Amino acid sequence: MLIEHQGKQPSIDPTAYIAPTAVICGDVTIGPRTHVSYGTVIEAHGSPVRIGAQCAVRENLNIRSTARDAVEIGDYVLIGPHASLKGCVVEDECFLATGARIYQGARVGTRTEVRIDGIVHVGSVLPPHSLVPIKWVAVGDPAEIFPPDRHEEIDAILARMDFAQHVYGLEREPVDGVDMDMKELTRRETSGLGDHRDDREVSG
Repeated sequence: MLIEHQGKQPSIDPTAYIAPTAVICGDVTIGPRTHVSYGTVIEAHGSPVRIGAQCAVRENLNIRSTARDAVEIGDYVLIGPHASLKGCVVEDECFLATGARIYQGARVGTRTEVRIDGIVHVGSVLPPHSLVPIKWVAVGDPAEIFPPDRHEEIDAILARMDFAQHVYGLEREPVDGVDMDMKELTRRETSGLGDHRDDREVSG
């Protein structure tokens, strides 16, 4: 399904394949010979999404730009099922396995592999030919790679990367548990997504 959003329609190369249950929304460009599989949602919210040539975008995943961060995916990239890419750059010939998470402002260098459930955090930069092991976390610029049980070290770097400000425009609060004003966060999120009320399906 192709959706016009914010007055912009997807642009799909005629040699690309979009599965019938995939949703492509807004200012999204998909290059030649790219295959987008069932249940995938690709959304442009204020910045474009660009996917290159001969990419394999697998089932039930989400790719989304934000007002601050576009999505740029190079050529010959495989993105596994249940992955999530938000406002990031993925260079050519990368392999992102099932459940990989790439967050806003991150850059994944050419021929990098992010294995099952691996994370590349906000603003983090992986050089070409990097490897993020299964369930490990890449954080920082340049990125350091940690196993998931090293939470305190990850959190210390994240504090410098300012996740809350980059993603939500909010300051972190010195409290236990959620360290953001959730009333303000959800107000911004729900009001910002309200412009979907004007979306319309386009023929594809």
